Amino acid sequence: MEIGIDSFAAANPNKSSYQSIAELLERIEFADKVGLDVFGIGEHHRGDFLDSAPDIIMAAAASRTQNIKLTNAVRILSAIDPVRAFQSLATLDLVSNGRAEMVAGRASFIDAFPLFGLNLNDYDALFVENLNLFLQIRDNEVVNWSGKFRPALKNQAIYPRPIQEKIPVWLGVGGTPESFARAGSMGLPLMVAVIGGETHRFRPLIDIYRKSGEKAGFTPDQLKVGLHSLGYVAETTDKAKEEYYPGYAEMFTKIGKERGWPPVTRPHFESQAGYLGAFLVGSAEEVADKILRHSQALGGIARLTFQMDNAGLSHTQLLNAIELIGTKVSPIVNKASV
Repeated sequence: MEIGIDSFAAANPNKSSYQSIAELLERIEFADKVGLDVFGIGEHHRGDFLDSAPDIIMAAAASRTQNIKLTNAVRILSAIDPVRAFQSLATLDLVSNGRAEMVAGRASFIDAFPLFGLNLNDYDALFVENLNLFLQIRDNEVVNWSGKFRPALKNQAIYPRPIQEKIPVWLGVGGTPESFARAGSMGLPLMVAVIGGETHRFRPLIDIYRKSGEKAGFTPDQLKVGLHSLGYVAETTDKAKEEYYPGYAEMFTKIGKERGWPPVTRPHFESQAGYLGAFLVGSAEEVADKILRHSQALGGIARLTFQMDNAGLSHTQLLNAIELIGTKVSPIVNKASV
């Protein structure tokens, strides 16, 4: 199982944006040194985060790392021209010597739509069209294509071409059966964002993904499942909870207010951090055990990424968590998976 980190490049009101980005790059470099497999950068267009241009952050990280895969997590394909998205990712692949990936998604925030003059009524249609065009560009140097939302391409060569023959593109999904079926029918690896509830309840949706993929003629090796989870690791479970909870409660109460959700409470947090809950918050041993249980409940997962820096944690705390994930959680999980 590949294990890594996802970051939304959270802005810190007590630090300059320059310092926040510099510390993020230091964490990516450190994740590479402790042997983590992948680091993902999200994409948002709001003041809480600094990841509106994720490819630039990943390119900067590429110059400071050697082995770790660098991925969008997620790239809002609805809001960018697929040609430009491919050119940026292909360039990252060249800069990183073949370590670029993408998790493509529609995003849970809608800020990009008014920013780029897009119609929210086209939310799904834009994504489907842009994803299909992106994959056609990835798979073909010369493209013939026509659609609804951008000018047609006729015998158009698109450069640069990446080092990898086909840059891996995962499909990021939330909880709609249609998204899981789409990923399976296209044979794309699946990244499931589980930020609440009980992880094992996603099994019927993942079964839809696998059945759709098998029906379309794809092999189990092609139908990989990844899990994106809120999490944090410290020396003890009590310490992890006490350090993670305040920032988590502040951020998700704020987001919840925008969406009509009730404020976050400590009992709610404890249930999510408990045995069946989605959060991976605890000691290295407890978190590793929970990852293995999640994998078994979902019929096997190929990748697990932690979302940590949305909780107001300090740079030092995040570095410590990355070290524990790389040196303790990952070895436990992969030893048990053999």
